[in-house]
Amino acid sequence: MSEQFKDKAIKGYLLLKNGKVWNSKKQTAAKADILIKNGVIEKIGKLEGDFNKGSVVDISGSTVIPGLIDIHVHFREPGNEEKETIESGCAAAAAGGFTAVCCMPNTNPVIDNQEVVRFVKEKAQDKLVDVFPIGAVSKGSKSEELAEIGYMVKAGIIGITDDGLPLNNSDLVRRALEYSKMFNIPVIEHAQDLSLTHGSSMNEGFYSTILGLTGMPTIAEDIIVSRDIQMLEYVGGQLHIQHISSAKSVELVKRAKDKGLNVSCEATPHHFSLTDKAVETYDPNFKMNPPLRNEEDLEAVVAGLKDGTIDAIATDHAPHIKDDKEGEFDKAAFGVTGLETAVGVYFTELVGKHNFDGFKSLIDLCVINPRKIMHLPVPEIKVSIQPYFPQ
Repeated sequence: MSEQFKDKAIKGYLLLKNGKVWNSKKQTAAKADILIKNGVIEKIGKLEGDFNKGSVVDISGSTVIPGLIDIHVHFREPGNEEKETIESGCAAAAAGGFTAVCCMPNTNPVIDNQEVVRFVKEKAQDKLVDVFPIGAVSKGSKSEELAEIGYMVKAGIIGITDDGLPLNNSDLVRRALEYSKMFNIPVIEHAQDLSLTHGSSMNEGFYSTILGLTGMPTIAEDIIVSRDIQMLEYVGGQLHIQHISSAKSVELVKRAKDKGLNVSCEATPHHFSLTDKAVETYDPNFKMNPPLRNEEDLEAVVAGLKDGTIDAIATDHAPHIKDDKEGEFDKAAFGVTGLETAVGVYFTELVGKHNFDGFKSLIDLCVINPRKIMHLPVPEIKVSIQPYFPQ
């Protein structure tokens, strides 16, 4: 949203006319107008009158839904501002329809203490998009010593992870889950056995063989998912699996949920829309971690999203400078951006090709479920006493 549009919403009237408004209780959209005064929703319904003092925007053909949240983004600040800043990341999120994000701790320095948490929150405090920092499990994300989890929770983190590195120490997983019980926050795992993926750049399979690239086997993901689920069953707590990509891992999560374990997972747009066949072009934009998998894995991810095994869509938004993504495929950086294209991919791939239930599924996967995972309130479009925009 532009600064001019935001300013009108805060300081005067803003009337959204002729659109459809999502009703969370009925889980459907109906035609209605929305009157916003000084940043607060004042009325919803068929509205007439003279609003010359403010702005009237005709949104015919549009549907107003609660703000989306992306629980897995990399905003790179502090330390790598040449790739992304909190300000530019929030702009990308707003352009994509997201009103909240959870930023990962693999910054420089790592978000592993309360001072860095406060820095991120201060940088984000005047932005249109809410930024919720995730803290590291271990100091420096080195899987050696627990970070200052309690102090970080007090400073404002809402989860812990060593993303893009797995917790390669099983005792650390146990301690992290114990902390998750103490502070009611999820342990968020990047599931990858590094001993099986060292030096690899794409999925292990037919295409890695014919392209001459070292592959990452799905078992590297499955082993960590299995270990963490077993530890969750033993210790308790809350476990969330990031960017799930293998059919076996989806099955493991489904079995754990059937047991009643407190486990959830997310999938990225690229893992439900692309396979490793895309790497035939050697285009480094198709290099990500976990890598694009085969058709069977893609179908399992789509099925998991449809039946509720996979709880959320998260982009794993990972911006890089141009030089990092150019050149030889196996030397390029992992990761792609995704905030501005996620909703379009959702409607093209899941609604268009797999008959997902339009806005209902989008709201489940990008509004309700991810906020529940992170213990955040779920927004509704209703007459409000709270400003919808920062003052």
